[in-house]
Amino acid sequence: MASFTLSCCSTADLPREYFESRDIRYTCFHFNMDGKEYPDDLGQSIPFSEFYRRIADGAQPTTSQINVQQYVEYFEPMLEAGETVLHIAFSSGLSGSVNSARMARETLLETYPQAELYIVDSLAASSGYGLLVDAAADLRDSGKSAQEVRDWVEENRLDLHHWFFSTDLTSYIRGGRVTPVAGFFGTVLKICPLLNVNDEGKLIPRQKCRGKAKAIDEIVAKMVEHAKDGVNYSGKCFISNSACLEDARAVAERIEKTFPHLNGKVMINSIGTVIGAHTGPGTVALFFFGDKRGA
Repeated sequence: MASFTLSCCSTADLPREYFESRDIRYTCFHFNMDGKEYPDDLGQSIPFSEFYRRIADGAQPTTSQINVQQYVEYFEPMLEAGETVLHIAFSSGLSGSVNSARMARETLLETYPQAELYIVDSLAASSGYGLLVDAAADLRDSGKSAQEVRDWVEENRLDLHHWFFSTDLTSYIRGGRVTPVAGFFGTVLKICPLLNVNDEGKLIPRQKCRGKAKAIDEIVAKMVEHAKDGVNYSGKCFISNSACLEDARAVAERIEKTFPHLNGKVMINSIGTVIGAHTGPGTVALFFFGDKRGA
């Protein structure tokens, strides 16, 4: 039996079945599409295929983080039951959700002064955030306490690498991250931007790749450069994608050939509706443990 309750946000972009099998609780962000609000509930309210089809057809979803009251309502039943809770929150570099969780904690401690509720900033996103939570679950299952796992996450979260490329600039243009002129020429020239998450948990453009094949070459090269023990990396590797499964499989195949000592097969997931509202379709993201991330 687990010594504490491990919790995260839906933006860890892992399947619901995974969370259930690992005994990890999660709380949902929300998004609005075509005038209706939905929970970011891992593809249950809107299947990922429909979500990305609607974006391709012109829908422009907006997102909202978990507010203080929602966190209070989420945590309170656990504390009332006497559970010790470790909540690993979505990156503060991309959302204010971690601050909402901390404010909810302070509110709840007024009612439950003896409660053990720990909040830690993942500085991570999508299935990279999920990979960090997965490592925390392994430590929990090995008998580590909530405090020990929290300390490990804080000490090792910058060892977690995120590398993304996108073959479709439409959502980047709509969101203002790429100008219409740059987006036009980028589309004509088949430019695939390569991005990563820095040491502040923010998504940073790093280089421009001419064509998808070059982007795949570069994302694999980044893992060779940064993974712990290089091509002898023996940890887990996760990939997430937004309606471009074949591209994700192509990256996974290259990774499995290049890194023969991986801990299991590469796990491929869908980019969820909150992160996908900003990336749109056509994004592949690669996650692994390696050296310390920089600015």
